[in-house]
Amino acid sequence: MNSATIVQKLWNYCNVLRDDGMSYGDYVEQLTYLLFLKMADERSRPPYKQASLIPAPYAWPALLKRDGDELFDHYRHTLEKLGAGKGTLALIFNKAQNKFQDPAKLRRLVVDLIDAENWSAMGADVKGDAYEGLLEKNAQDTKSGAGQYFTPRALIQAMVDCIAPKPGDAICDPACGTGGFLLAAHKYVAEHNADLTREQKKHLKENALRGWELVQSTARLAAMNLMLHGIGSDKSVPIAVADALAADPGERFEVVLANPPFGKKSSTMITGAEGKVTTEKDIIERDDFWATTSNKQLNFVQHIKTLLKQHGRAAVVVPDNVLFEGGAGETIRKKLLHECDVHTLLRLPTGLFYAQGVKANVLFFERKPASETPWTKKLWIYDLRTNKHYTLKTSPMKREDLDEFVACYNPANRHKRKATWSETPDLKTGSGPDGRWRAYDYEELIARDKASLDIFWLRDDALADSDKLPPPDVIAQEIVDDLEAALEQFRLIAADLGAPQEEAS
Repeated sequence: MNSATIVQKLWNYCNVLRDDGMSYGDYVEQLTYLLFLKMADERSRPPYKQASLIPAPYAWPALLKRDGDELFDHYRHTLEKLGAGKGTLALIFNKAQNKFQDPAKLRRLVVDLIDAENWSAMGADVKGDAYEGLLEKNAQDTKSGAGQYFTPRALIQAMVDCIAPKPGDAICDPACGTGGFLLAAHKYVAEHNADLTREQKKHLKENALRGWELVQSTARLAAMNLMLHGIGSDKSVPIAVADALAADPGERFEVVLANPPFGKKSSTMITGAEGKVTTEKDIIERDDFWATTSNKQLNFVQHIKTLLKQHGRAAVVVPDNVLFEGGAGETIRKKLLHECDVHTLLRLPTGLFYAQGVKANVLFFERKPASETPWTKKLWIYDLRTNKHYTLKTSPMKREDLDEFVACYNPANRHKRKATWSETPDLKTGSGPDGRWRAYDYEELIARDKASLDIFWLRDDALADSDKLPPPDVIAQEIVDDLEAALEQFRLIAADLGAPQEEAS
């Protein structure tokens, strides 16, 4: 059975459960618990004969032989018992709850859908891709908010293709969501190195990857995602549930790939003795940071710099405000340009992310040793935003839409790059005023107001020619995105002025 068939089979049953009030996210979470129990049981039998983490009274056979209210009670007790465990058990089952309303529907999922398959014998690509398919469907349910943890796979693949992780690299994502970057990096190394040694394969499976995730429910999905793809084991999964920004973990990596949360400010609501509500900013103060700020995105840029080994390379998704914000933003950009080689910026189009109002970019840089002179010599910028229009449903971005960018990036030797932009058409090189790829020297960047990296040069065709307007649904979505982005900026201004903030619904 292929992954698409399994996804369809599992997803069809979700539609039945929705009538009982179970959300997409709840369904994927319940699947995660049951899959873990089933696979632990499979691996305890021949040919694997591995010692199971699951105590016999709570193992899969104990669930399988029950029905009705007895099954319901036993399932609830199983989740409670395993949630009190340590290590991987805690990662998967901590705070786990039974979200089923009908014992008959739970029984059907256990017997007809999960027990009917031998998940351990199934290829990692098949079961892993099936689970990824479920996560993507869950992300598409915008009401659930799960999309904030899901980066479009086409963008992840292009970023990984540019970074080109190598065998032996230690690879990290400090805001790993459901594990998309870690999986793509793992797949890249495996597919581009057919002659991996036994030690390299062991490193790739057990030690190469490391992820942090703040939200417990998302971390458990990431852990299951990695396990189903054959990474780690039911005894050890490289995901930590923690606030990555809280402290320097002490670990260093050759590669960091990340799309940190889009929320720009951290704050805590405090209710005083007389019921007065105030907002207190959660400012991160760390000795390894260049500037102290409550802007989470700026803090993640600083944190990622810390995580890198000397000459380590990073690709991180950042919103526009990281490129132009003053104060701490200016300080951090200037320090980053000086102490790292900030060599590439990809301006992303709107319509890529499930979180609305996001105008984002991908910043590529390498950490370098201390130097009196700036390490950044040239910043190459690719504008994939101007005159590009995507929507999640009718016109999603595909990997081939990023082919030109990856070719321009030139992963084989990024020091040999050729601009596609020139002031006048050049028949010899093919460059011209419509070229999306050009370089800016360090001196040009540092001379800009606040050292802003929010740079664009292409003419918007829609402003000059009404015949070139995108379809009405795309225009409508872009208006929504602009309004959402403007609203977020006003929220930040209000917060800076001390106004109490209402949580967005």
